[in-house]
Amino acid sequence: MKGPLNFRAAFRLALCGLSLACLGARAQTALPHAAARSVSGMFVVIGEHEVSSLRVSSDAATNADVVRLDPPLLAICAERIREAVQRQLGMVEDAGSSRSRIYLALHPAESLDENVNIISGRFGDVWVYRVDLPDVLSRSRLVRAITGAVLLEYANLSAGARSAELPPWMVTGLSAQVLAENFPGFIPSAPDKTIGGLPETRFFSTRRGWDPLAGARRVLGTHPALTVEELSWPTGRQLSGGDGGIYRASAQLFVSRLLGLPDGPAHVRGMLRLLPRYYNWQFAFRGAFGADFPKPADLDKWWTLQTLDFSAQGGGPSWTPEASRTMLAKLLSVPVEFWASSNSLPFRASTSLQAIIRNFGRPKADPILLSTLQELQMAQLQMSPQFAVLASEYSRTLAGYLGQTEARHFPGKSWWLPRRLPDGGRTIAALNTLDARRRRVEVAMDGTNDGAVAMPGLTARGSNL
Repeated sequence: MKGPLNFRAAFRLALCGLSLACLGARAQTALPHAAARSVSGMFVVIGEHEVSSLRVSSDAATNADVVRLDPPLLAICAERIREAVQRQLGMVEDAGSSRSRIYLALHPAESLDENVNIISGRFGDVWVYRVDLPDVLSRSRLVRAITGAVLLEYANLSAGARSAELPPWMVTGLSAQVLAENFPGFIPSAPDKTIGGLPETRFFSTRRGWDPLAGARRVLGTHPALTVEELSWPTGRQLSGGDGGIYRASAQLFVSRLLGLPDGPAHVRGMLRLLPRYYNWQFAFRGAFGADFPKPADLDKWWTLQTLDFSAQGGGPSWTPEASRTMLAKLLSVPVEFWASSNSLPFRASTSLQAIIRNFGRPKADPILLSTLQELQMAQLQMSPQFAVLASEYSRTLAGYLGQTEARHFPGKSWWLPRRLPDGGRTIAALNTLDARRRRVEVAMDGTNDGAVAMPGLTARGSNL
């Protein structure tokens, strides 16, 4: 919940530890105070007699994305989400194999943007989970909370005394994918009124199935996807959707593309099982996806190509000038890695193309520059005109250094064939000139209020993000 924690919320959180202990003691017996239990038995819903006044508020009544929960409905929703998560990860065979229980505690909502708390505890050899949910919240938050609980339960099946820590991109991305791939009414809302003695229920209906990434495509069509580093350390604003959905869309695309790898679902399951062993999810990721990404830099390169390919296939609007500026700067900044010791995580920094040419030998520099060349060629298809021109010139310069000449040209794209012209000095000078041109374009863009940028023979107009 945003803002300072009030007394009621603080008191509720203070009781969570005690309630978990009580729930753990009763984990194998019937709970007389439970209002509902899911079909699989994994979820036990506990409700309060009091309900939130927000259930009948105008904000909740007019927002089709808001759901009003009661214990029986929440048990149904949680079971549907569990089954959807297991289908995504190929975990259906594991259904019902755990002795863990997930207790869903409903309380009267105090606002429409309350946070959801998930608490885990181990009692003997049994893990017990409590998810503290407001009875009025958005579908995306509900799906994210249940997805997180299901993933945590799965990750802790073989855990010792320490619970797994889920990476935020996994929970956010997988929950977005689950919500996008399922049918209208997948998460129903409790009826808000009765007509002729019959309850009237609103359904959240949208076009699904044909493109689960349609929502992500709309967001990322005007903003580059976040980097792996940015996905790893989200802010509260990003997690709540206050960034315009950029984090959610980037995480969904990241998870979707990981699952699309050969044996991707099996690797994700393997990563979940490894999480309790490490304090950093990167080690678990490396253990599960080591064959696909032998080095962390390989993951960064793969992800850059995935985002560019996704944008190029979108067929939607081009990136705004500000988004194009951001992407071009990222592509021209080459990530490098340093290790303090053999068993530590690498320290990452960035360097310029000029430094790569100057300090790396041809056998090491050429693959890096070729990868950057390919990324620039794909990115310029989505860039606004002033930055597409710059990306094309950077591509031409790198192609010359790599000994490639332009073979075919179509509107908006260029492809290259190999020929050797190894002149590092001239290439560095040409890149310096392009950097100066890029800075002038950026200064001109910063000096306009509406994103209009003028270049010789070219005028473009757009709006900043």
